Amino acid sequence: MSTTTSEKHGFQAEIQQLLDLVVHSLYTDREIFLRELVSNASDAMEKLRHIESTEKDIHDAGLPLEITVTADKEAGTLTIEDRGIGMTREELIENLGTIAHSGTKAFLQAMKESGSTPAGMIGQFGVGFYSAFMVADEVRVHTRSWRKDGEGLLWTSDGRSGYEIEAADDIPRGTRITLKLKEDQKEYAEDYRVKRLVETYSNFVGFPVMIDGKRVNEIEALWLKNKSDISEEEYKAFYQFQARAFDEPQYRLHFAADAPIAINALLFVPSENPERMGFGKVDAGVALYCKKVLIDAEPKGLLPEWLRFMKGVIDSADLPLNISRESMQDSALVRKIGQVIAKRVLKMFEKEATEDATKWQAFYRKFDRYLKEGVATDFTHREALAKLLRFESSMTAAGELTGFTDYVSRSKDGQDKIYYIVGANRDQIEASPYLEGFRKRGLEVVYFTDAVDEYVVDSLGEFDGKKLVSVSKAGVELDEAELEGESLSAEETAALCEFMKAEFGDRVTQVAAGRRLVDSPVVALVPEDAMSAQMRAMMKAMDENFSESVKVELEINPRHEIIRKLAAAKDSQPEIAKLVASQLLDNALMAAGLLEDARDTVKRMNALMAKALG
Repeated sequence: MSTTTSEKHGFQAEIQQLLDLVVHSLYTDREIFLRELVSNASDAMEKLRHIESTEKDIHDAGLPLEITVTADKEAGTLTIEDRGIGMTREELIENLGTIAHSGTKAFLQAMKESGSTPAGMIGQFGVGFYSAFMVADEVRVHTRSWRKDGEGLLWTSDGRSGYEIEAADDIPRGTRITLKLKEDQKEYAEDYRVKRLVETYSNFVGFPVMIDGKRVNEIEALWLKNKSDISEEEYKAFYQFQARAFDEPQYRLHFAADAPIAINALLFVPSENPERMGFGKVDAGVALYCKKVLIDAEPKGLLPEWLRFMKGVIDSADLPLNISRESMQDSALVRKIGQVIAKRVLKMFEKEATEDATKWQAFYRKFDRYLKEGVATDFTHREALAKLLRFESSMTAAGELTGFTDYVSRSKDGQDKIYYIVGANRDQIEASPYLEGFRKRGLEVVYFTDAVDEYVVDSLGEFDGKKLVSVSKAGVELDEAELEGESLSAEETAALCEFMKAEFGDRVTQVAAGRRLVDSPVVALVPEDAMSAQMRAMMKAMDENFSESVKVELEINPRHEIIRKLAAAKDSQPEIAKLVASQLLDNALMAAGLLEDARDTVKRMNALMAKALG
């Protein structure tokens, strides 16, 4: 090695401040230093590839374009070597001596104006190389430019006192960076540790990364290829590799976009839902990359929480390579990426649900909770998510699902409401008296049988301008309908309602005739703002002290035989009439799931049976 051209340089005045910033603030995890150096090596070879298309006189033209990583446990060093464009003496000073082409002062000024560490600025100002000083006491850079008249050079620095440049003999084209590791960072001199870092952060770098003579990064970055060039087997293999899965994906979304932000994405929907199988809440499964370099394997805050079941990769060239996990959640750029992806996924789901309803229903039965969670929590995408919801209704066969869009298409002219009912299951719902008036009028009623459905419906409120209305709540108005059977007169009905209200006292808010009932004598209606029986049961299960006092409105059917006979019995047999009236109320409360204590009901029933038997 020749030292005749050795020269020492002091760092510019701001250098120590900037180095401290890089080492202690800009990067969250020390281990990403290797990601930065491998990325720089890849960029250097990408530039050479471009130069090869325009220049013929290139030094060492036959060298393979690959990155070699060498860990030396005994020496306590780690070396990253590439066969890229290399650097001249002037470029060494410009690239490494001043840290940033764009100017250290400009970088520090940007930091000052932002009021915090501007993570998004790092890639812009090119300071990633200095992440090496997070783990190294000394960094040595051997380099030779691609130009024929280039010289071999050695740049050395401890990151504190400045740097030295000297001539070095027998240097091939490219750059070799050797880190003399700090005592507490010697783990990075272990082959297994370095291999894991490359597999984690740099697995999709576009050039071979070699460790111990073997290529580490053998999986292609499929998301950057044309869809027509990828086979179904390749997609499946990539999904299983990226998601660490053994199943086959149900749906796939592969797209590229330039506006409003550059994105290449390859996303998959798994066949199975681990949360449904009792494995607890899953973590985000879509990895975030920048130019094939991993930013975060499980980024929280990138996609809406309800999309956590998705697997795959999102790559954005607009994203700063060194954005940290902490700053991600505050990044407007990341939020914008999340919004673009969410809209694309929803558009894909809507298309799939329309083109293959059977397949969509099979998916929905396993993954419905995520979509419902989205309706309840994501205002931005609520309307699009609502189109994807599926349920049974009074106009579907048992087990057959429909959606709000189809419901609206079947609605009667002028119908401005979507009617629904919450219950434990279809059989229980269809046995309740709440549906009678709607069946009679040919009005479709949605059946919600999932424990979370009521919360979802309350969050949604309306669909396509039509308000969602529970048929078990008070305040529902129905048109007149032709009903069979003799009815009490208006005067008889009013007198019976007055009698029953007097007997019930404050157990009910009112007793009145209505238009809902056809075959049942009475029905209990809860206030519009009250919880359903299912929601109250769920709240009670979560909190044994939970208590909600609900006063109902009792609606009677003046055509029903029991009601007509009760109207006569209130004058001729008042004691029996009172027992029957109270029993009717308890029956209605029981049907509504509101009767918590049945002891009085049993006593009254015994009394009625005794009287019936004489």
